[in-house]
Formats: sequence, structure tokens, C-alpha cells
Amino acid sequence: MSTQAVFANAWNRPQARKGPNVPYQNDAGSNPVLRGYALAAVSRIVASSAWIQSVLWKLNKFDKLKDTAGIDQYEIRLDPTVIPISSPSESAAPLTDLPAPPPRASSINYYTCADFHELYKSGTVTPSDVVEHLLPLIRRDVEPAGPYSVAFIDSKVDIVRAAAKASTDRYRAGKPLSMLDGVPLTVKDEVHLKGYKRTLGTKLDFSDPGDRTAWCVEKWQEAGAVIIGKTNMHEAGLDTTNNNPNWGTPLNPHNNNYYTGGSSGGSAFAVASGICPIALGVDGGGSIRLPSAFCGIYGLKPTHGRVSSRVDHEWTDSVVVNGPMASNIDDLALGYRIMAQPDSFARRSSRFPNPLVTNESLSGLPKGRKYLGIDRVWINRSDPVVLDMFNAAVERYTKVHGYEVVDISIPLLPQGQKAHALTILSETRSQYSTDKIKQLTWHNQLLLNVAGSHATAQDFIFSQKLRNLLMCHLAWLWEEYPGLLVLTPTTPCAGWKIGKPSDVTSGYGVSDGDMSLRSMEYVYMANFTGAPAITCPMGYTDAGVPVGLMAMGEWGSEEQLIAFGKEGESLLASEGGVRRPKGDKKWIDVLAVQKVVE
Repeated sequence: MSTQAVFANAWNRPQARKGPNVPYQNDAGSNPVLRGYALAAVSRIVASSAWIQSVLWKLNKFDKLKDTAGIDQYEIRLDPTVIPISSPSESAAPLTDLPAPPPRASSINYYTCADFHELYKSGTVTPSDVVEHLLPLIRRDVEPAGPYSVAFIDSKVDIVRAAAKASTDRYRAGKPLSMLDGVPLTVKDEVHLKGYKRTLGTKLDFSDPGDRTAWCVEKWQEAGAVIIGKTNMHEAGLDTTNNNPNWGTPLNPHNNNYYTGGSSGGSAFAVASGICPIALGVDGGGSIRLPSAFCGIYGLKPTHGRVSSRVDHEWTDSVVVNGPMASNIDDLALGYRIMAQPDSFARRSSRFPNPLVTNESLSGLPKGRKYLGIDRVWINRSDPVVLDMFNAAVERYTKVHGYEVVDISIPLLPQGQKAHALTILSETRSQYSTDKIKQLTWHNQLLLNVAGSHATAQDFIFSQKLRNLLMCHLAWLWEEYPGLLVLTPTTPCAGWKIGKPSDVTSGYGVSDGDMSLRSMEYVYMANFTGAPAITCPMGYTDAGVPVGLMAMGEWGSEEQLIAFGKEGESLLASEGGVRRPKGDKKWIDVLAVQKVVE
């Protein structure tokens, strides 16, 4: 067995060190589901009493992290960024030379960027035609609001039309900038975009004073993409449903009795309903991968620090990353490679290899044996329907694509999830004053007043020691099995069914802490350790709800994950590929447009 990790030569790589042998035991506390007046009343009471907040903190056992076995033998790790060091290489290829995604295979599939590109080149349809078709559907500033506007916070008509016209002119001149030129894309409200407010799904304003655009969005715009608006999200990004009393709750296009997932639920809705082939999401605890899985699309959570969201300074959150969501794997790869160009002014991003360089796109891919690492005890916590799909997917990857299954064990998984939750909530709480917290929804007030306000310095330090322990153990696994992909379902549950209709209409929202933790059980690890992960559609329940398959790779292994996702297209081959939502009102044929009279 080789002991040479694929990315052993990497900046800030943790020591390869096997973690303690601790039997898996998940003794998470039980929390009641709160909704309506009860949620508001409990939130008010908790906010008024530090003693009650402390009791709830202890009931959920956040104070026990310091007692975790073996944790005192590890230093704290505040930054999970690990950057592969590559040899000097050729300059980046022009955007026009990027590999072209193929057009959709049949009329039952989603459109790809290639479908837009070919129609634009032929003059059959123009980018202006497309946006004029879309704007009435997605605008919420008109009466009546567009039928799909619940997925959007805002669409600036003048900005959108100007970008579409510029793209139309380029195609008429025979000079498109890339395969993305003229393609409608969306951006999660959390990300800075010139001309738009940044609300984070709240009633507050977190806009950049200079009214600037984040680096990764600029890269899409430089490639000619038409950003048609900012998408709805779970308020402050602090749950996994996208239930949002402030801006409305988009329903899952595949089954309206289910949530889209969050917190990038508006972006997932936009892609799954056919509005756009690619959208930008933000992932701090599965917020790209969860909605992608629930809505039956692809989502990539990159290595921490790789994709720059810089406006005038680097984002300092230790778990959050920006990444692409797409209806097909080829567009996911295209969107990622363009947005992940190194930002020379960002300390982390500037040091990563450029994915636009051909040999960088292939570097780090495992040679020879391909491994899937499965922690059976962890996986077996999934719902039976999810576990059946997962086992079928593993069988296909081994028999058709030549992977070997390795039984692995990752220590302290439940404790790691608590440490991740403590970390992200503490970092989020630091961005909100007490006055701002009072303006959030009842659920988030409850969450930040309990979990965000009672972490002591000692609690936080021990969480970062546990982060280091997990990163060291993963580094050890990747030395033992170079190129190993840690394989799980994206979530252990088959979607998240809406409990009561009033949960999305009452204006109060809902708080279901146990389901929130369950939905995040597999996704949190990549955020906490900074590793990249991809979710791919692997099947559908009898209720038509999509279920996702997730692979987590070594730091810097995005191209390996994309290759894994490409192989995974075979999982749905018998169904004709990734399934579109059924029904004319659930999927928009965005290219069946009438030409604009000019």
C-alpha cells in the first residue's frame, strides 16, 4: 500500500495522524418542534433570560466538547485552508478555448450552456430574447409578482437588459467571450453584486459601501454571463430548509410538499426549475450541497479559500465557501473553473493552481487504483430508501467504474458536528449586534441567543482542537489510500417534508433543531475540515423527491470530484439522465421564446 498522498506537497497540510479509536455514539439532545405563536413565545422568553439560555446550551451538550477523548493531545486549528503546491505551468488558456460542454442529450433533459451558445451563434435566439422571456417570470417588483419570483430577492431590470444587449451585440459580431456568454445565471443574495442590496435573506442591509461585486462573480461576468438577479436564501444562512418569512419560501419544484433545502434554496430552485443552468451558492454547513441534493441537481463545495469572494478584503469565516450549482456536471465544471481563477489580492486564493490551465485541471488525479472510503456505522444512520440508493450507487461505481471500497472509520463524528455548529454559530454571532438579532426571525433569534451567545473561549478552543484532530485523521487516510473519496449520501433523509402548510405561510417560520442536525450529519465534515465535496443526483423516491450522493476528496481535489460526478451520470442512465420536474408549471422551457421585435 502506498504511503504517498496525492497532495502531500501542500501548504498548511495537517500532520498525518490516525485519530483515537472511539466507538460511534450519537447521543444528541432532543429538541421540540416549535412553530407559530409557540415559537415566538419561546424565543421571547429565552432572549430575556441568560439562565434559560445556559440551561438549553448544556442540554444540547455543547459544554461537553472539552471532555472529548484524546482532544488534549492536539493543537488548535483556526484555519482549515490547505493549498496544493504545483510545479510552474503554462499560462491559463483563453476562456474561448475551454472544453465545451455537450448540448443536452434529449428533449427530456435540462438545457446546458451549449444549447444557449449554439442558438445564440445561429441567431435563432438572442440573450435579449431570453431575458425578456425570464424577467416577467422572476420579478417581484411588479403587480402581480412573477410566478417564480419567490426564489428571487431582486432583479435589476436595467442592469440585466444592458448585460443581455452587450452579449447579443458580441454574438452578432461573431465575438462571444466564452461558452457562458449570454447564459442567464443567478447569484445567492449573500454574495456582493454591484447595483444590488445584500440582505442575507433578512430585513437588514449588509451591502458593500463601495457597491462592488465579489471576485468570483466578476469572473462569470468577464466570461459574458448575464446575472439575472439575486436569489432567496434561508435567513442569515442558518438552517437547511430555506423557510423564509421575510421573502417567502420557494417550494421544491419536484414536489411542492417538500422544501428546496437551504440555505442556497433560491439558487437550487432557479436551476431545478429551468430558469438557469448554473447558479452561485454559498456553503457553510452544506448550504450548496443540501439544496442541490433535495432539488436533484449538482453542487460543488470547493476547498476552503480556493474561490475568492473578496470585495475589498478577504472573507475570514473559517467554514464558508462560494461554489457553483448546476443542472449537469459539465456546466458545473465550467462554472467552477471560471469562478475559481486565483485572486492575486487574496492571500489564500492567489496561491491555488489556476483551474483554467489544462495541466492544472488534470494534476492531482489519482493514478491507478481508485478508492471509495465508507464508514459503515455512519452510513447506516440513513433512511432505508436513501441507504438502498446509496448501496446501488456503490455497486455501480465498483463494477462499472473500477473503484475499490475501503471500510474506514472516522472518529468523534457527533462531537465534530457539535464543534462545527459551535464554530459557525459563534462566527455568525460576531457579525450581528444585539439590536440586529432582534430584527431576525424567531427561529434565528432563538438559535443565536442560545448557541451563538454561550460559547466560552474554552468551548471555542476545544472545538478548534477537534477540527485539527479530524483533519489529521483525514490526512492519515489520504496517505494510506491516495485519492480516496469519502462516500456518503448527501443527507441521511429523503428530502425534508413541510410539516404544516402554515409553516411557510404564517410569517413565523418553524424551528426543528433535531431535523436540522440530521440533515447536516454528512455535509458538515467538509466545511469544518476545509475539504472539497460534490453532490450528484443518485435517484428519486416514490414521491418524486431527488436523493443525492456525496463524495468528499482531499484538499485541492476538485477536478477528481468533477470526474467522479461525470462517472456518476451512469447512475440515472436507465431514466434518461437527470430528471426534470414534471409539469409545465414546474419547469420553464427558457429557450422556447419569441424573438424580441427590434
